[in-house]
Amino acid sequence: MTQTATFKVMADSSPQDWNLIIEEQRKFGAVLPERILEHLMLLNKDYGGFPVDRLQHCMQTAELAAEDGRDDEYVVCALLHDIGDTLGSFNHADVGAAILEPFVSEENHWMIKHHAIFQGYNFFHHLGMDRNMRDAYRDSPHFERTEEFIAKYDNPAFDYDKPALALELFTPMVQKVFAQPKSNVYQSLLD
Repeated sequence: MTQTATFKVMADSSPQDWNLIIEEQRKFGAVLPERILEHLMLLNKDYGGFPVDRLQHCMQTAELAAEDGRDDEYVVCALLHDIGDTLGSFNHADVGAAILEPFVSEENHWMIKHHAIFQGYNFFHHLGMDRNMRDAYRDSPHFERTEEFIAKYDNPAFDYDKPALALELFTPMVQKVFAQPKSNVYQSLLD
């Protein structure tokens, strides 16, 4: 049976409570990759009008990045770039970026956080929107990286003739990237 802390108000907690909570957090964090992959499966069979379901789109994006020689962190970012579609229908890029932030480099985080605006270059004009909205970020050192991500991996990843990919192909990379946060307010406690 799992022990639990006994406080009713966090301000009344004790060091013993927090030792117990941190130990439980370590266990919970150890299975984060599996929870992420399970959540990504919610995109399976969700077409949203697109030519492929959202899961296949994510996997095609990751596969293109992997085939181009990108490192595991980049490929995992490509895989998870639209994971926010399920809970953040109006800010999916922010949701995906928030999940990735403690585990990836600043440039990969920025790329995922802004990818929706950059992808808009390919379709915003069809909706009466400014397709050049991304130009507001021209001064960012990550502009070209994000522009390239869209052009080479995200934009061409709607190929309905491509055989379906299996998520298991990416499991080892997800486990590796999410094994340990790179930055986190609680980092020293989790090491």
